[in-house]
Amino acid sequence: MYEPIKFAKTGGGDATGELVAPEGEGKAPGVVLIQEWWGLNGQIRHVAAKLAREGFVVAIPDLYHGRWTTDAGEAQQLMTALDWSVAVAELGGAAAFLQNHPRCSGNVGVMGFCLGGALTFATAATSPDVKAAVAYYGLASQESFDHSKIKAPMLAHFASKDDWASPDKAKALVEAMNARGQSIELHIYEAGHAFANEGRKDVYVPDAAALSWSRTTAFLHKHLG
Repeated sequence: MYEPIKFAKTGGGDATGELVAPEGEGKAPGVVLIQEWWGLNGQIRHVAAKLAREGFVVAIPDLYHGRWTTDAGEAQQLMTALDWSVAVAELGGAAAFLQNHPRCSGNVGVMGFCLGGALTFATAATSPDVKAAVAYYGLASQESFDHSKIKAPMLAHFASKDDWASPDKAKALVEAMNARGQSIELHIYEAGHAFANEGRKDVYVPDAAALSWSRTTAFLHKHLG
C-alpha cells in the first residue's frame, strides 16, 4: 500500500518519501502529509491510510531521511537538527511531484502534526502548488518564514492545554492573518498536545480527534475536490 517515491526538491536535489493512493484507478486530490517530531513512523502512515480511504492520494516526505524514534529525547534532537530550509524545499518538491502524479487531479493540499503543523505554515507560505493547508498543534516563528505570503485557505487545530504550541499564540497569529484578509479557521479543543495521535494513549482524546478529523476531511474536500 505504501509506495516508495523519489522526487526533486525545490531548487534541485533529490528527496524521498512514501505514497499512498485510494483504491481504484481514477484521479484524486492530493495531500502532502508532514510527520510529527518522531519521524516517518507507523502513526503518520496510519493517518495517510485514513486520508487515502477518504479519497486522497497522499505523499509523506521523509524529512529525517530514514531515521525515526519512539524516544522523546531523541525526537527532540532530530527536530532540533532539522534544517528548515531543506525541509521546506523537500515539502515544496513533494507538492509539485504530487500535483503532476498520474493519480492526482492536480489540486494539492498540505497537512501536518506537531513539527509537521509548524512546517505546514511554512509550506503554505513558500509553495505556490498548495491549494489548502491543515495544521495540527504546530507554530513556526515569523523569523522562519513570512506568514503574510500564505495564499491558500487554512484550517488550524490547537489544544487548550499545550505549552509547545500555545493556544494564545495561535489565536494571535490567526487574528493577524485574518486582519490581512487571509483565510484561516481556528479550532481549540479541550485537550493537550498531540490529542489526535491514536498511537499515544497517554495524550489521545477520542472526541477531539474525531471532531478535528471530520472538520479536516470536509475542509480538504471543499478546497481540493
